[in-house]
Formats: sequence, structure tokens, C-alpha cells
Amino acid sequence: MVTGTAERREASGESGATRARTRRRQREAASGIPGQRYVDEAAAGEQQHDYRPLWIEEPARRHPTPDPVRRAAVRALLVISVTLLQAMVAFLCAMAGSWPAFPMVIGSVASTVAATWAVVDVWVTRQVWNQRHGVVSEPSSTARALRRERRARRRQERTALRDRDRIARRGGTGRLSHP
Repeated sequence: MVTGTAERREASGESGATRARTRRRQREAASGIPGQRYVDEAAAGEQQHDYRPLWIEEPARRHPTPDPVRRAAVRALLVISVTLLQAMVAFLCAMAGSWPAFPMVIGSVASTVAATWAVVDVWVTRQVWNQRHGVVSEPSSTARALRRERRARRRQERTALRDRDRIARRGGTGRLSHP
């Protein structure tokens, strides 16, 4: 499986086409669906070639952005789209000398403010999500402090459990002094 745009190449001496064919056959064997084939009529009649698709769709492992950030981005995109449409209509009304030109221009200015607010909302939502979920590696990260507190709490619990076991092994339950 290829991640990103770079692919790791082995120094086996095989060509890229050979490796691709091998991977495709392995995928076909794993899925149980044989690859599509076609006959190349321009070449010698009996010769068959593997059908090679332009791309192979692979299911995404996870969303590229967290859900709250994606929702804010979709909201911003809708507001920006409406703003651009409204500005275009206002411009055409102004060029035609139509009466709705002035109200449309006022509405476009208000929509521009709303679109700016929506874009800032995406940025703030992303920063808040990163801060809460520990993506940003900064000393002021809230997630880092929470992890530190959790580790300290677990350490105390382990110490208390160890002490309890040690006292129980000695048979000194209830005794305050050692023999």
C-alpha cells in the first residue's frame, strides 16, 4: 500500500510494472475476483493484456480532519458560496441599474462579515480540537497536563497497591510496628 506520494522501492532489480502486476495479482487472489482482461486486436490476435485501471480506490482509515472541524469547514464553505453568489447578483444588478442593487450590496457586505467569521470559526475550532486532544506539542497544552495528572494518579494507585500487598505478605495487617 502506498501512503502519500512517495513509494518505497526495493533494490531487487524488478521493474515498477512487474511489482505493480505482482501486487495486483495478490489483491485479486485476496479478494477472490479475477482481474479484467481484454484482447488487443491491433496486436497478434491471441495475445491478452492485463487491464490496468487508472487508479485503485482504497478505503480511508480515518477522516482527514476531526468531525467538529469538518462541520465548521462545511458551514464556512456554504456561507462563502452564498456570499459569492450574492456579490455576483449585486454586481449584475448594479451594472443593469436595477433597483435591488443597493439592498444586494448591503447584504453582500453583511455576508462578507459572516463569511470571515465562519473562516475564523474553522481556525478556532481546529485549534481548540488540537489543544484538547494533544496534537499540539507545547508546554501549555491542556491534553499534556491531563495526561500528566492521569500518570500521577496511576502511579499513586500502583504504589498503594504495592504497599498493601507488601503488608499482607508480611502478615502484619493491623500492626503498627515491625518485629
